[in-house]
Amino acid sequence: MRDRPAATGAGHHGPCVVTIGNLDGVHRGHQALLRRCRALAGAEAQVAAVTFEPLPQAFFRPEQPPARLSTVHQKLALLRDAGVDLCWLMRFDHQFATLSAVDFARRVLADTLGASEVVVGGDFRFGHRREGDVERLTALGVELGFGVTVEPPVSGPDGRISSTAIRAALAAGDFAAAEDMLGRPFRMEGHVIAGERLGRDLGYPTANLRIRARPSPLSGIFAVRARVHEGASPGRWLGGVSSIGIRPTVGGREPLLEVHLFDFDGDLYGRRLEVEFVAKLREEARFDTLDALVDQMRADDAAARAILARQEPGSDSNND
Repeated sequence: MRDRPAATGAGHHGPCVVTIGNLDGVHRGHQALLRRCRALAGAEAQVAAVTFEPLPQAFFRPEQPPARLSTVHQKLALLRDAGVDLCWLMRFDHQFATLSAVDFARRVLADTLGASEVVVGGDFRFGHRREGDVERLTALGVELGFGVTVEPPVSGPDGRISSTAIRAALAAGDFAAAEDMLGRPFRMEGHVIAGERLGRDLGYPTANLRIRARPSPLSGIFAVRARVHEGASPGRWLGGVSSIGIRPTVGGREPLLEVHLFDFDGDLYGRRLEVEFVAKLREEARFDTLDALVDQMRADDAAARAILARQEPGSDSNND
């Protein structure tokens, strides 16, 4: 987070203008909340974001957690880039889930953050069993010394922007819709790990990444662009084809993100790779023989090259 002004209000970190939420993906709706926070904070207050890990839905329904749009690392980086001075990352566990609305407002917002204003959406709920709403938060603010600003929802061509809508767009392979709602292309990232080198043996070496934000909103085979990060500096974007899945043909079990970069010959082990998804080619499939798999890989390679070559120069992410 960027340098903070000295704390001059109540609370350990105050005064703060605070927003609260899962903030998964930090999409355009979240960005509107943060812009409002920044405008209200001015030069005198910090902008603080209160967010949760794991996501509450994953805590309450571990057998059916929502797909993740960002890792914790990505979320923190996106919040920093959006102007957040202080991110209060709270562990969502049984103790937190039973915290009352009154205790949350008093302990977190007033006592810890010294909130001068809290910015939320109209459907905001908080506290044990979601007992608190905007009206309750406003009443608590009068008692505890902070105001409440309700930011209207942000809509796109297909309705209100939400993490749920973005997950649905990604699952359908609609990367243009996901990009519109996120305000940027959807990307995954991680450090390249050692694999079994089967891809190299088959003529298609891949960089393997563990999927940190699980479950993934994507599965299948994709045309992608990827870049290697050298310290704080990202390299140039390279075209490629990517697989997200368990690799059933070779008996894989753990979901992996595999990326084959076109016309690239270098050592990527241990380096951070950022992958931008351009188009979905097909679902993952099991092949009866490795020869059949290689034939399909050749077809995927050709399809991905054709898709990437058709991109207009203005939309080419090499311009980032």
